[in-house]
Amino acid sequence: MNVLVTGAAGFIGFHLARRLAELPGYTVTGLDNLNDYYDPSLKWARLRELGITRQDAVRGRLVASASLPGFRFIALDLADRAGCERLFAEGAFQVVINLAAQAGVRYSLDNPYAYVESNVVGFLNILEGCRHHRIDHLIYASSSSVYGLNRQMPFSTSDAVDHPVSLYAATKRSNELMAHTYSHLYGLPTTGLRFFTVYGPFGRPDMAYSLFTKAIKEGRPIKVFNHGRMLRDFTYIDDIVEGIVRLIDRPPMPGADAEAALTRPDTSTAPFALYNIGNNKPVELLEFIRIIEDTLRVKAQMEMLPMQPGDVEATFADIDGLRQLVGFKPSTPLEVGLPRFIRWYEDYYG
Repeated sequence: MNVLVTGAAGFIGFHLARRLAELPGYTVTGLDNLNDYYDPSLKWARLRELGITRQDAVRGRLVASASLPGFRFIALDLADRAGCERLFAEGAFQVVINLAAQAGVRYSLDNPYAYVESNVVGFLNILEGCRHHRIDHLIYASSSSVYGLNRQMPFSTSDAVDHPVSLYAATKRSNELMAHTYSHLYGLPTTGLRFFTVYGPFGRPDMAYSLFTKAIKEGRPIKVFNHGRMLRDFTYIDDIVEGIVRLIDRPPMPGADAEAALTRPDTSTAPFALYNIGNNKPVELLEFIRIIEDTLRVKAQMEMLPMQPGDVEATFADIDGLRQLVGFKPSTPLEVGLPRFIRWYEDYYG
């Protein structure tokens, strides 16, 4: 199996690329543009785990890993149309897993163009590469943020998602619609995964679990929005990776009847599928903070603030679709996963 993983220096992409490269029979090409949305040194630290150093990585050139025989890497921006065309022409990929994106809800309020360039233009280049090179299966990252103002819990892929509350969410919903178009027009099998608050070692420093850990350790107050009245479906990285791996050789097949395809956004006559991938167990924000406090043995100073623009009060994943298809069942409770992250944090940041 020859697989392209985009966003390979990112949090989820790194963990997935490492897992696949260690499996027998897989050849993995990792791609990342190594932007400075957050400190690039963390991205380079992830790449070092994959056997790629700064000296090795020359933009636009494939380099082999020094430690993982099944892995190679290319520094490339998905918005680089010509570069992507060359990569697909030379790569002979069978499966593409697109995890590259401009992430972050709050950042999109001040930097909207970065989201369209990466998440829309970049995704179009992925779709075109898959179309012209007859990729067997495209798996791509969507987000729980697409549910926007939806109040029905748990979030189901059969729910309407027409009211996003951030540009980030709108670009992710756009990806789902673009993927369906290519599935319908060209028979490209596409699977979209709506991730729910992924956390774990090597996690992004802009995420709440990292920001809270850093502030509490340094004796600074943490910002608690909506006065703590929030629920999140925190999902440990190993569970996410396991779900993706199980899907690789399960491309969607056409076959839904036309009536069902017209009434449900996750159903189509084309080879198209959407799944939630989460822990299926939302946790109160204050309980989340308590686990960090207990692990660090430090009491948090909390600055209670109102809800900020682009945020939602609760997320809760209905994962029945993925459970029925591949037996996906998260096995890492927050009480186990969060201390694992904190141990990594203390080791990495000293």
